[in-house]
Formats: sequence, C-alpha cells, structure tokens
Amino acid sequence: MSSPGEKAYEEFRVGDREEFSKTITEADIVLFCGVSGDTYALHVDEEYAKTTRFGQRAAHGMLTASLLSTVNGAMLKRPGGLYVSQTLHFRRPVFIGDTLRATSVVVELIPENRRLRCKTRVVNQRGELVLDGEAVLQKDAAPGAEA
Repeated sequence: MSSPGEKAYEEFRVGDREEFSKTITEADIVLFCGVSGDTYALHVDEEYAKTTRFGQRAAHGMLTASLLSTVNGAMLKRPGGLYVSQTLHFRRPVFIGDTLRATSVVVELIPENRRLRCKTRVVNQRGELVLDGEAVLQKDAAPGAEA
C-alpha cells in the first residue's frame, strides 16, 4: 500500500475520481491574459463583450480547461506521471463569478504502458456542463521499481 499522497499504478481502479472547484474571478482572467498573451476583447473589454452573443465578458476557454490539469495531476499523485493527451469540447461560456467543478474519472486502465483513460468534465454552479473531454495519463513507476 502506498503512503498518503502516493498511489501505485496497480492501485488504480475504473471509477477512481478526483474533483476540484474554483470560482472564476477578474484576477484569474487578468492573470491568464498575462500568462497566455490572449487579450481577445471578449475576455477584457466589457463594452465589446456587451455586443456579443454572451452580452458580457467570458473567461478564456483554456482557463476553464486548465482546471482539468489540476484534477489530472491530483489523480496521478506521487510519483506522478505524464499528461499524454486531452480532448476538449466547449459546451457553454464561463463568466466572472461562476463556480466551476472539474472532475476526472478513470474509465479504462491500460496496463501495457501504465496509462489511465479518464472522462473529464467541468460544470458550473448550476450543474450545467461547460466543458467535457477525455484525458490519457501515463503513471510513473515508483523510484527503484520496475517500469
């Protein structure tokens, strides 16, 4: 059995789940603009955003998607692993003040290469799906263990 915060590949089961919640703030959008360089008017210009289909500023889709990195990292635990791939389907906009819950659930174990296939989703405070997709994670072996 692994120590707290650690998990060997052999301990994973279909149905294992991780979850993370976060309320999107003005600061998150400004910081994401700085990190990504994405200053598209829909994200930063209130007057422009009022003229769009959303009628208000929307968070970056990739800011929303970045919450999946949090839950997939938590899924891997120590000794960690690699985020191999992620599909994304943007379903609804996210606005400042929305509280998002990101989840990742193991749907398949692929022992030949120590991989996990996970269903990923982000829902808002109303339970509406804003993003979904699928991740493939590759779990590292413990140091000194046979890979």
